[in-house]
Amino acid sequence: MDLDALIKIVEKVGKVEIDNIEITADELVINIPSAPPMVIPQTPALKETLVEAGLNKELKIEIPEVDWETPINEYKGHIREIQFGKPKSEGGRGKVVKIGGQRALYRFEEPQPNAPVVTFDIFDMPMPGLPKNVRQYFEDVMQDPTEWAKKCVKEYGADMITIHHISTNPKIKDTSARDAAKLMEDLLQAVDVPFVIGGSGDPKKDPIVLEACAEVAEGERCLLASANLDLDYKKVADAAMKYDHNVLSWTIMDPNMAKDLNRRLISHGLDADKIVMDPTTCALGYGIEFSINAMTRLRIAGLKGDELVNMPMSSGTTNAIGAREAWMVNPKWGDRTYRLPLWEISTGLTMLLSGVDIFMMLHPVSISVLKELGKTLITKPGEVKINTDNYEWIRA
Repeated sequence: MDLDALIKIVEKVGKVEIDNIEITADELVINIPSAPPMVIPQTPALKETLVEAGLNKELKIEIPEVDWETPINEYKGHIREIQFGKPKSEGGRGKVVKIGGQRALYRFEEPQPNAPVVTFDIFDMPMPGLPKNVRQYFEDVMQDPTEWAKKCVKEYGADMITIHHISTNPKIKDTSARDAAKLMEDLLQAVDVPFVIGGSGDPKKDPIVLEACAEVAEGERCLLASANLDLDYKKVADAAMKYDHNVLSWTIMDPNMAKDLNRRLISHGLDADKIVMDPTTCALGYGIEFSINAMTRLRIAGLKGDELVNMPMSSGTTNAIGAREAWMVNPKWGDRTYRLPLWEISTGLTMLLSGVDIFMMLHPVSISVLKELGKTLITKPGEVKINTDNYEWIRA
């Protein structure tokens, strides 16, 4: 059926429902007519107002000197420290990453003991839906997740990798948990960095997939992503306890819900030192203020001594590239080559200032920049040094 025929049907019946359709494109733009713009009466310019009032003389404003001290807060609590990976001396693959351990919210109060960590997102199948200026870095390896992981580590210096088992979703390929575990085994042999293990988002399949992957990665202290109230979180917690892993406790932007899920996981037997919270990240300009509110409240509550929320936090910073301003063609918004990573960086920086410890990201430039910014949090003010020695590949 051609487009003209489809339009005629819509004109007659008012709507059309289409089942089992798949669209693959670099971008899809849907234009929806909007109402006429509202005209807002403009107030007179300040200068004109002053002239009319006879006050158009030179204004001199004196700013008085005031005594000011940096607002240092002291907290009675602390954020738990969590380790990913296991050293070779303990039978692991070698690389170890630690997050958390803070006793203050801001660097001017007290530098962090561990720098925030950025983990590269990769997928168990090609992802044609990724924006073009992200795909261009990985198109040569998207058919092979192990090569994708190797490229992230060797070329872009990944400290951690997040593998999303998207193909296991029954509505996509329904890949078996056994196949997912085999891939996990191959990835562990391909690179020596710690892993975040993700599913597909299917509430029935994910706990099964995470359990199978946790078994083949036994002792590697991965992060199982995730336990949430919409699936069998007890099964995820059981896998973490049995095979020595950490658990991502994911909730929507509600600190009370985050606290409730943590309480349930701990009551089930999971060690609180094995929990990382994810209160959900909104993209810059798309409700990010809700994420700021939830994350800052959780971090301050933890520092004040609430042991149900004094866990490190994770951010799905890749949500930033879903914002249309990051990828849509619009000359007024600037070159997309820079716009997309800037959107992801700005979202990540906002979360960094809200207390986030681990960031899941996609664009290599965004990741490199945020890693450098994160390093400043472990130094005292005045000792910041940004290393740009390895930025030639970014300029290219």
